[in-house]
Amino acid sequence: MDKKSFRDQIDEIDAQLVKLFSDRMALAAQIADYKKKNNLPIFDPKRERDVLTSVINQTPDEIKDYTPFLYSLIFTLSRSYQNRLNGISSELTQKIQDAIETTPRLFPEYASVACQGIEGANSQFACDRLFRNPNILFVSNFEAVFSAIEKGLCKYGVIPIENSTAGSVNSVYDLMMHHKFSIVRSVRIRIDHNLLVKPGTKLEDIREIYSHEQAISQCSHFLSTLPNVRVIACENTAVAAKMVAESGRNDIAALASVSCMKYYTLECLKESVQNTDKNYTRFICISKNLEIYPGANRTSFMLTLPHEPGSLYKLLSRLFALGINLNKLESRPLPNREFEFMFYFDIDTPVYSPKLLQLIGELPTACEQFTYLGSYSEVF
Repeated sequence: MDKKSFRDQIDEIDAQLVKLFSDRMALAAQIADYKKKNNLPIFDPKRERDVLTSVINQTPDEIKDYTPFLYSLIFTLSRSYQNRLNGISSELTQKIQDAIETTPRLFPEYASVACQGIEGANSQFACDRLFRNPNILFVSNFEAVFSAIEKGLCKYGVIPIENSTAGSVNSVYDLMMHHKFSIVRSVRIRIDHNLLVKPGTKLEDIREIYSHEQAISQCSHFLSTLPNVRVIACENTAVAAKMVAESGRNDIAALASVSCMKYYTLECLKESVQNTDKNYTRFICISKNLEIYPGANRTSFMLTLPHEPGSLYKLLSRLFALGINLNKLESRPLPNREFEFMFYFDIDTPVYSPKLLQLIGELPTACEQFTYLGSYSEVF
């Protein structure tokens, strides 16, 4: 037999599979109607286990390992179809609908905003990009940003969440587990690090360089050319610049922005010393209350899953079944739970999409814990 003959046989089998799949989904629709009339849940884990055991026993040994993957997807598609037919709804989906209707049409131009750092910090630049004339409350650390909005000291907070070079800001992800907030917008800004010194300082004079740990990571190539210089992490890049300006020393430097050079009357010895010119940091704007502004096309949530094989795969298959694009998946270890994790998702779909509301309605039943963080748009 030649390749065409094999393909012809495959095509014939595919036609049968499509017919059988259609028949199976038609029966799933009838079952959905029965469950709705009798107030029964869509998800029946015992039935799915029984079916999976049965089909595995009928499968030849050489392909037995593939059967659970196939049927897990079939179960997910069937549940998703039944949920769509029955118009799944929940307290959370209603809360999202209410927020869409009650949030103002325009993002505010003026607001009180908490930022970590001091004048010249990158969080300030992100804040200025989001708001026309923000009233900024500078705080000492990221946890204080969350606390400021929880206590009503500020309406919004702006915090960095990831960098294109250094990766995620893990401390922020860890704080998300312990605070209640909603993401209302995000912004991505280009980060440019420069070697700043007091006027008159030369490169060969420098014995110590100060900056934020993320900036140090982003400038690792340049710093490797200075093996005899001690690199010291501090709260943020603006604090490093201020420290150099007020130190009275001519043997230290800071990795910070050009704006910090102007704020603190420093000189630039080396421009743009980051590893790459395409160095961007993404900041999120958080609020105590859920606000969903027009154009929201990104949604974030966090969840924990059962500590068993395939639990993450089953969740991802739901996104695949609904045709929802996953932008980011981050995991952080759960305190006091050995080798278990909290997962953070960013998905790319309009908040007005029925698929999103269906997913949000389904997920709480598939997770041990589920938290919706908000739907929003990103400013570039």
